[in-house]
Amino acid sequence: MRELSLHILDIVQNSIAAQAKNIEIYILESEEEDRLTLMFRDDGKGMTREEARKVTDPFFTSRTTRRVGLGAPMLKATAQACEGDVSVESAVGKGTVVRADFRLSHIDLPPLGDMVSTLIALVTGSRDVNFKYEHRNDYERFAFTTAEMREILGDLPFSDPEVLNWLQDFLEEGEASLKIST
Repeated sequence: MRELSLHILDIVQNSIAAQAKNIEIYILESEEEDRLTLMFRDDGKGMTREEARKVTDPFFTSRTTRRVGLGAPMLKATAQACEGDVSVESAVGKGTVVRADFRLSHIDLPPLGDMVSTLIALVTGSRDVNFKYEHRNDYERFAFTTAEMREILGDLPFSDPEVLNWLQDFLEEGEASLKIST
């Protein structure tokens, strides 16, 4: 995938397919440590230890509609190409944690991409899921939760045009505040 945001979308969609109601997305960038970490935590149905071990194998999938699952294996290949790796921890009935690490300065590290569109797609397309998002670097932090936003919005859905415009502006400002100058 050309952008990390597409990997993020894929991993989170897997959490949604696993019936997660609470999904946490973390992006941690550190120039000081030369690391980029993507971490996802959900409370979905989880996997056995054996399934979690196989999740980065392209010929393993829990889906019955196809025999190949490429999302996690592609994320692992990208991480390893950038002097990093992917780990998966899961427990049946408790959820899953996926962590991908990369060397931030690696020449092959794809750009983060359009996180604003990725977050809007997830939030508006998954009404019953609570998202917690945190993106930080060595100097700044941007975070939000859909639970807090729902308290403010009341019955207004995220897909309401005015809410959607506000959400886009809010996310753009938050992500812009984190731009690392190299």
